[in-house]
Amino acid sequence: MASRAANTRRAASRPRNDENAAPTQAGLRTKTSLSHLGPAQKIAVASTSGTAGAIKKPVAVKAGAKRTALGGVVTNVVKEEPLDDAKKPLKAVGKPSTEVRQPLASRTNNVQPTRPIAAIPHRSKPTSSNVYASIDSSLAIKSEDEFSEMDVDLTRRMEPSMPMLTVDEEAYEDDSEEEEMEDEDDEDWLRMSDEDAYKAQEQLEMIKSTFKDDVDLFDTTMVAEYADEIFGHMEMLEESVMPNPRYMDFQTEIEWTMRTTLIDWLLQVHLRYHMLPETLWIAVNLVDRFLSVRVVSLVKLQLVGVTAMFIAAKYEEILAPSVDEFVYMTENGYTKDEILKGERIILQTLDFTISSYCSPYSWVRKISKADDYDIQTRTLSKFLMEVTLLDHRFLRCKPSMIAAIGMYLARKMLGGDWNEAFVFYSGFTESQLIAGASLLCERLVEPDFETVYVYKKYANKKFLRASTFARDWAQNNAASAW
Repeated sequence: MASRAANTRRAASRPRNDENAAPTQAGLRTKTSLSHLGPAQKIAVASTSGTAGAIKKPVAVKAGAKRTALGGVVTNVVKEEPLDDAKKPLKAVGKPSTEVRQPLASRTNNVQPTRPIAAIPHRSKPTSSNVYASIDSSLAIKSEDEFSEMDVDLTRRMEPSMPMLTVDEEAYEDDSEEEEMEDEDDEDWLRMSDEDAYKAQEQLEMIKSTFKDDVDLFDTTMVAEYADEIFGHMEMLEESVMPNPRYMDFQTEIEWTMRTTLIDWLLQVHLRYHMLPETLWIAVNLVDRFLSVRVVSLVKLQLVGVTAMFIAAKYEEILAPSVDEFVYMTENGYTKDEILKGERIILQTLDFTISSYCSPYSWVRKISKADDYDIQTRTLSKFLMEVTLLDHRFLRCKPSMIAAIGMYLARKMLGGDWNEAFVFYSGFTESQLIAGASLLCERLVEPDFETVYVYKKYANKKFLRASTFARDWAQNNAASAW
């Protein structure tokens, strides 16, 4: 009995930590019932009553939880009764606010009006990068009487700056253009004096007005009813496909002699695969026009030539050689992918402009009507026209003029004259063609001319040995011909 009483006293002296034990009378008196409050109100009451020195903080009770008789909380019993508007949970977790929220439209009533921003004074530094726009906007508001001396000085300082620079730039551009024209005039062998040009034009107009053209309407191949319009359209297209005659000035690695070597190789390729004459002229025109706008290294120069021939063959030939054959032409110097890539680059650079070029052969067919299509004159003129491909000085000539020069010199070598019929069909007088014929004769008498392929090509009996005849005539008669 004594030991049981001692254990009872020790147990009574220890603090009661059992959660399900019944609270003491003192705890029941001091604890306030929170069952009639909402969750947010319970949290607010607990926060105000509990301090840093409190012995025990009240446990937050979840919404709808019931308290047992022993003081525990049954959390698995949820109160399913609908909550009133006053008991709905609030979003604010602090002190409960008694102010009712207003609609969105009424919020602006509580906003204090902001202070208006003062306009920027006119004399201050403009914040915009467009100085002229800021000056114009500020001056548009004021009248002429409201201008101050600083405003006038500001406008005087700012406005005349751009026009002065423009005048200087224009003067500089004019000077540079005049210098370029002077440089071009030194090399332009086509340039005639004003008096000679006027006489040639007057003679041409007189012949066109008096010469009677015999039109054969029954020859359907000549399409006589459309011939004038066709050749008029060709004359307009000539200017659009002319290369720059001085494009070698901005090339870094290649020279005119290298261009001559390239075209001499293209002549061999052209004859080896029996292509049409127009294919050769289109290919050379593509090369010159491409080099006029792009800088090409020496390693890629042959690639430009073979790709131009590939494009021209696809455009002109009925059965064009394949890419593999062009790779074989270069002795595998370039791959198939390189040629196809070069084709895309050339066409994109020239904006796919190929059909605008008309070779001199189209004009020779028209001029040959003056001598009833003499075979010797036409063959000799074809040789002379292909010689112009090797000479860069003829880049200044339009295809129609190259055809006229070839026909004129061929007639000169064969003892003929340049009569009114040739002037009418060619559109050039003899005075306009003498300079070009002289350049051709200079080329024919060069010591190494017999080594070029065009001389060997036309030395064949198939071409009436036109090259040997032309060279002999130039060596004997060129000095006294004009």
